[in-house]
Amino acid sequence: MAEKKAKDKGKAKDAEFSSILMYPHLTEKSMKMVEMENKLVFMTRRNSKRKEIKEAIERTFNVKVRSVNFEITTRGEKKAYVKLYPEFSASDIASKMGMV
Repeated sequence: MAEKKAKDKGKAKDAEFSSILMYPHLTEKSMKMVEMENKLVFMTRRNSKRKEIKEAIERTFNVKVRSVNFEITTRGEKKAYVKLYPEFSASDIASKMGMV
């Protein structure tokens, strides 16, 4: 019974993470960040917090996040810049997602 609750809790967390990360941001600038700075760029929920974004990226892609910065665009959307530790490759993740 406890195992089932743990699995259900894990599924709920995964669903929560997918609601935090809306979609990857695909522009020339963001692709250059993937290649040169080992960063990924995502559009996220406006009310998501830095810690939530970090945890969602780490759990979803099985990587370690060094830092998360974000900006609110002129359209009122939140754009997260996620820098990975050097031992993880942002370009590998981008290619798995079909960005490259």
